[in-house]
Amino acid sequence: MDPILQIEKLKKKFGGVVAVDGVDFEVNSHQIKAIIGPNGAGKTTIFNLISRICPPTSGTIRFKQHKINELKPYVIAEKGISRTFQNVQVFENMSVLENVMVGRHCRTRSEIFAAIMNLKRTRAEEKRIHDYSLEMLSFVGLETKKNEAASNLTFQQQKLLEFARALATEPDLLLLDEPAAGLSVPEADEMAQFVYRIREIGITILLVEHNMGLVMEVSDEVIVLDSGQVIAEGTPREVQNNEAVIAVYLGERETENANHTKS
Repeated sequence: MDPILQIEKLKKKFGGVVAVDGVDFEVNSHQIKAIIGPNGAGKTTIFNLISRICPPTSGTIRFKQHKINELKPYVIAEKGISRTFQNVQVFENMSVLENVMVGRHCRTRSEIFAAIMNLKRTRAEEKRIHDYSLEMLSFVGLETKKNEAASNLTFQQQKLLEFARALATEPDLLLLDEPAAGLSVPEADEMAQFVYRIREIGITILLVEHNMGLVMEVSDEVIVLDSGQVIAEGTPREVQNNEAVIAVYLGERETENANHTKS
């Protein structure tokens, strides 16, 4: 199977700090792949490099066999990569439907002049944007909330709204950053089923997640990072039994316990 995403010798330095240090991995089409690791391991930084929120120091990122290192973030979206964020980012003063329509922007074709003149093709495109955005709201179960302000939604609903906006770009690859963060156990279980549903409609998923229950349930493969480097990669069962991974996570727990004892 051909990989949809290839990461080769990826490195990112912030001053003297190396956040990502020579990372290599691939993601195959229609796969659910997870990146896990302790806090500060470089997980979200990798997402920021792929989506071009920040440029890599060195290394190569290929999407569908094409190098994308130097593309602008909006071009990355046009190419077929979308993402969500660990901290939910919605436009609180806009309606739920308007939030999703914003995500559709990268698929619009009308020029500014046509929009100003309110030409027929512009009106037709606006209707397509509206209808597709409503379809995405229906997919995440928020169609009845379409006219409400995004600020009125629950935290879980805001996460789903962010997913709907990401899906409105028609991605081939979706980057999910901590989809279960802040959710209760039942809500996290629902999120796992939702991740499956996204894959079922043909979208490849790369996710960063601390909820090990969700990771081990939904992932085909797991990458483990520590201090910016890959220390293990394989199936969930292989990773669970990897001695290097066990040592890292036991060390993290011991540090947390020591901090609790001091406090």
